[in-house]
Amino acid sequence: MEMNKLDCSLIHIGSCFSEPVYFDDGKNMFLAAGKQAKPYHVSALVHWKIPYLLTAGHLVDPKDYKPSTFENQMVSKTSRFSDDVEELESL
Repeated sequence: MEMNKLDCSLIHIGSCFSEPVYFDDGKNMFLAAGKQAKPYHVSALVHWKIPYLLTAGHLVDPKDYKPSTFENQMVSKTSRFSDDVEELESL
């Protein structure tokens, strides 16, 4: 998958991408696919003076984001565990 440079000035509160967004090392994730940028995301970019990020995706409207089959499988698996966590926390 080819990664493209993304100018950080394009990241605003509510920005959402079709693929994960990574720091300039291409390994550490900044923002997951389909998740909206929060104020702390934007603040971190300014505070750390990060000029660009990397992504293979593009900007999308969060309500139009459709998770991949893999993401759906992961959500399905993790939701089973969240019930267990809630039960354990209530003990």
